[in-house]
Amino acid sequence: MKLSKTRLSEIKDIPDDVIDTSDIPELDDDFWENARRIVPENYLQIEPEVLEWFKGQGQDYHARINTVLRAYMEAHR
Repeated sequence: MKLSKTRLSEIKDIPDDVIDTSDIPELDDDFWENARRIVPENYLQIEPEVLEWFKGQGQDYHARINTVLRAYMEAHR
């Protein structure tokens, strides 16, 4: 489900004390004893200013980044 920038902004502005979390169970010590961090295989860290530039080019910036990387890959085969 994709949310519009307007809706994301509205959600961001909701104060924490107004959000109803009563249906979410508390995480107790048992949970944290068995918790483990899973890092996705396809993890790529992009410098913030590079990411912001791509985001500034409009929606679907992920696809644009992939297109640039693919063009580089094809040019260097």
